[in-house]
Amino acid sequence: MFTKYMHLERLGTEEVDGIEFGTTYVFPKLDGTNAQLWMSDNLKICAGSRNRELTLSSDNAGFYNWAITQKVFVDFFNKYSFLHLYGEWLVPHSLQTYRDDAWRRFYVFDVWDSVNKRYLPYDEYKPLLDEFEITHLPPLAIIKNGTLDQYTKMLDKNVFLIQDGKGVGEGIVIKNYDWKNKYGNVVWAKLITNAFKEKHYAAMGAPVIGSDIVEEKIVDKYVTVHLVEKVKAKIELQHDGWHSKCIPQLLQTVFYDLVKEEMWDIIKHFKNPKIDFNLLNRFTIARIKTLMKDVF
Repeated sequence: MFTKYMHLERLGTEEVDGIEFGTTYVFPKLDGTNAQLWMSDNLKICAGSRNRELTLSSDNAGFYNWAITQKVFVDFFNKYSFLHLYGEWLVPHSLQTYRDDAWRRFYVFDVWDSVNKRYLPYDEYKPLLDEFEITHLPPLAIIKNGTLDQYTKMLDKNVFLIQDGKGVGEGIVIKNYDWKNKYGNVVWAKLITNAFKEKHYAAMGAPVIGSDIVEEKIVDKYVTVHLVEKVKAKIELQHDGWHSKCIPQLLQTVFYDLVKEEMWDIIKHFKNPKIDFNLLNRFTIARIKTLMKDVF
């Protein structure tokens, strides 16, 4: 049955708060039209756009009429009838710089298991699609405990299907298959190239120093290996050694010490910055995980 695809949320919004902690897969974001395929109970190939099921007379820029002529999808769904393919039907939209051979093709970017009610991780669905030579989006990178700076740099690496010398793609999509947001939902994050370069820092609600977010600059300067190791040593004395259950205490104490011990110097150094303490805490946690990889 038709199942509307999720809405991608801008990185930095409440709906994807914390998605960067853990292993994230970064994919290119294509500028076409959202499309989907599945097999009905009567073994018919069905198709949809983002908001509706398609018909031959209303087929989403030719997608349905194209899809039903592709035997590969019949073969795929005959074997995996419980799977649902989401992807991008690449037809001219805002971005006109894709290669000539890229247009009017379906690029799968997610696979939904309708039996177990979950999105399959990339490493699970890739071999299933490869078995039938179904085109899908490859990840640009796999990033553990990512930072805003790392994701921002990936924007300039997204040249997937773009003509040589014609810039980069629309943006990136960030997926963490082991994560749900605080509402218990699976949601992916996005960064859009043009909007990010011109407007993203304002959309994040974070003050900026030059091209850097002030909370990230504070953490980079003050959350040092020395500080984290000092806090860890104190915790070990309290608990007669280190245990994994001490990790929350380590994260909380480092953040507490940062605010309590360094705030006056932070105010002077960064010239009375406006600080988002929720964002500061997130960057602190990411920094600790980077400095103490053996602990995590």
